[in-house]
Amino acid sequence: MRLTVLGCAGSFPGPESACSSYLVEEDGFRLLVDFGTGALSALQRYASLKSVDAILLTHLHCDHMQDACSYVVVRRYAPDGPYPPVPVYAPSGAPDRLATAYSPDDGPLDDVYTFYGLQPGTFPIGPFTVTVDRVNHPVETYGVRLEAAGRVLAYSADTAPCDALLRLAHGADVFLCEAAYMDGEDNPPDLHMTGREAGEAATKAGVGRLLLTHLVPAWGSEALTYEAAAAAYAGYVEIVRPGARYDI
Repeated sequence: MRLTVLGCAGSFPGPESACSSYLVEEDGFRLLVDFGTGALSALQRYASLKSVDAILLTHLHCDHMQDACSYVVVRRYAPDGPYPPVPVYAPSGAPDRLATAYSPDDGPLDDVYTFYGLQPGTFPIGPFTVTVDRVNHPVETYGVRLEAAGRVLAYSADTAPCDALLRLAHGADVFLCEAAYMDGEDNPPDLHMTGREAGEAATKAGVGRLLLTHLVPAWGSEALTYEAAAAAYAGYVEIVRPGARYDI
């Protein structure tokens, strides 16, 4: 399994990164997990535009799904297109949400996407065994566990600490976890994680590696986030960068 970080900026694009989007590949199958603002540009550096086999959207905030709207043009109007509909696994409301964001006058996107509504449970996507569960965020949001060839990647999506996150991450080889908030601040509850909370979750779940993502460069400190996570988790910790690739 290979993970490529297309975007890792939290809430809005940063000066060096698009918003959340991760390309996960196994046996030639390409699964795009989240498709945040600016990620379509980065996708073109690592895969052809029509090579995406499936998309999983953890929730419908713009920084995790906005470029799925721009991608409509690619699949619908390419000179060698239109391309066949691509499966999209997403929370309820995704068909209307994406269609409205793309163009409220153009109708549904059924020629571009085949939508499958997420709900807690386990199901296949290509070579992956996928488990999702609701996590602690103000809108319907799913954390993700991907398994293939005996390896496990867990992804927090956006969440505050919760038991579902620990279940999804349990024993994962790699835990891709958001750390948008700074420790020591008066942060809003039930919204995001801090570096310390990400480290604590990694320790409780017994993961192999902790990759921190969804930091907000304009509001925080990478160094302090890293230090807080490393103080709470004795294993390998890294803050991801756009373009970073990991073999799992």
